[in-house]
Amino acid sequence: MFSAFFLPAESGHRFCIHHPGAPEGARGGIVYAHPFCEEMNKSRRMAALQSRRLAALGYSVLQIDLFGCGDSSGDFADARWEIWKRDLQLALDWLKRRVRGPLALWGLRLGATLAADVARDPGLGLEQLVLWQPVASGEQFLTQFLRLRLAAEMLAEGTARSGVSDLRDSLRNGASLEIAGYDLHPKLASELDSLRLAELVPAVKRVHCLEVSATETAQLSPASERALQGWRSKGLEVRAASVTGEAFWSTIEIAECEALFAATEKSLDGAS
Repeated sequence: MFSAFFLPAESGHRFCIHHPGAPEGARGGIVYAHPFCEEMNKSRRMAALQSRRLAALGYSVLQIDLFGCGDSSGDFADARWEIWKRDLQLALDWLKRRVRGPLALWGLRLGATLAADVARDPGLGLEQLVLWQPVASGEQFLTQFLRLRLAAEMLAEGTARSGVSDLRDSLRNGASLEIAGYDLHPKLASELDSLRLAELVPAVKRVHCLEVSATETAQLSPASERALQGWRSKGLEVRAASVTGEAFWSTIEIAECEALFAATEKSLDGAS
């Protein structure tokens, strides 16, 4: 049985859902970091289902809506990377006071990259980091997001009024941009642009990286593989796997990926 509540935080509150772990398990706690903008809505079902399954295995899982996202306080236009990092730290602190066992961070897409950034702090005492389809390059991710603006212009007017470079110039000049219903502040855009997964070396005992591929011979993306190899060279234990399935965070209809659930649970179980 889960519980929903509002966690007091800077500039208001954060909406959270807590899935307490089965009492016979007590395997520790996991905080989930959701992805960016509409990907968050597309993946809510997958996150909820995985949270319930992890709770049944004995993990206590906390899902948090970051500042300016979902049902939490704030406007997306005021969101900043550092605020989101503090939100995850707040969630970890809340969970730490309520569970026995080690703590872990789990994130999807940009939320996975955010989790990796937060996990760099050795003072948090994190043991594991679970990455679902992490964003390896913030620059590439931002470019893809800006292209949504161009696609909307083409649909509405038959042609795009500008290009990605023009939109980047607008952001550099201090202008916010409305993209797919979200107001992107130039400060957040700059923070995203500078992200490199390879540089966010987490201070954890173990990393689990899992990706979804549409091909039958699913393989980890080259960008993720390069980043993980760099982490391994620094002494981290990294478990990586790729499964066949749909990119549920971007499908038109809400989709599930049972293979991802199974691979995640297998990886965590093997770490026990």
